[in-house]
Amino acid sequence: MRSAFPMTKIITGLREIAAGHDALVCDVWGVLHNGDKAFAPACEALKTFKNNHGPVILLTNAPRPVKDVEELFVEKYGVPLDCYDAIVTSGVATRDDLAERAKSHRLAMLHLGPERDRGIFEGLNIETVAVDKAEVVMCSGLYDDDTETPDDYAELLETMKARDLTMICANPDWQVQRGGRLIYCAGAVANAYEKIGGEVIYYGKPKTAIYDYVRAAMKGAKSPLAIGDGLHTDIKGANAAGIAALFIADGVHGEDVTEMTERHLGELFAKAGVHATAAMRALVW
Repeated sequence: MRSAFPMTKIITGLREIAAGHDALVCDVWGVLHNGDKAFAPACEALKTFKNNHGPVILLTNAPRPVKDVEELFVEKYGVPLDCYDAIVTSGVATRDDLAERAKSHRLAMLHLGPERDRGIFEGLNIETVAVDKAEVVMCSGLYDDDTETPDDYAELLETMKARDLTMICANPDWQVQRGGRLIYCAGAVANAYEKIGGEVIYYGKPKTAIYDYVRAAMKGAKSPLAIGDGLHTDIKGANAAGIAALFIADGVHGEDVTEMTERHLGELFAKAGVHATAAMRALVW
């Protein structure tokens, strides 16, 4: 089936298209780092754009406050703080929702996810409880994403469905790379819950609400470019928000990109129902 979109331009460096854009909206995990260490050429590319063309906004489905993301940049990954202007996280949007729910009373919430994500609701009028006491469920991931899969949560999800609990998903990603292997994220658990009829509210890419935060951070940019490696999150979200997209092939879909050609990428994009104006293996200037 022939795509209704123009062919994707294969580029070797961001420099080839940078002049046509006045802001970048860049994914983090899979583009700037792999969950283990930073990609130095990608960070340098952002810094060069920032210094010569316009603001760089990092948009991540990390279910954490901005300060926690920046701490990881400094302490673990080595992402330099001078390669971007602002960070927008799905954790910030999730926190806004939880704060609203907890305005009138102390909210009883099941936190489905690792302890490291507690920053999302820290300081709010919330009590974390077991599923039988919960009014709502906030899913930020799996309890142990090194060993577990969504299948391990089948019984818990059935209990949640029986109690008609809404799940707030703080990270729509299904999988991300960590040091060269794929691990499951909150989006995969949320998808499993939806499959049995559970209600899920998503914050983060590809949902368009997160782009309201992005536009505020871009401060009037007219022709932004979104950069990401996730077809169903980064690229789909950019398409829905009306932002041109640059696909990074050597990320979460690395095994699917068997050849870096316009035809092959067009087939992958058509299957996912998305379009990218340009594509490259890894982000470099």
